[in-house]
Amino acid sequence: MKPIIYTTPTCVYCHALMDWLDQKGILYEERNTLSLDPADEIAKKFGYEFETVPTTIIGDEVIVGFNRPAILRALKRDDKK
Repeated sequence: MKPIIYTTPTCVYCHALMDWLDQKGILYEERNTLSLDPADEIAKKFGYEFETVPTTIIGDEVIVGFNRPAILRALKRDDKK
């Protein structure tokens, strides 16, 4: 499953995270929290509580901030499923 990254347009860490994922060749989906669709199933599942961006969802794991080791661990766990 592709990581889903909740961002805002002016978030420096969001753009750094996406650049890092691009460099690693990891596909992801970006969702802007400022224009979040009320039908967004992932956001509903986690209660729309994305107070800090970037917030990355990988499977059922929520990673807040640009935490490279946590993202890599979650991607490995998700690949094994």
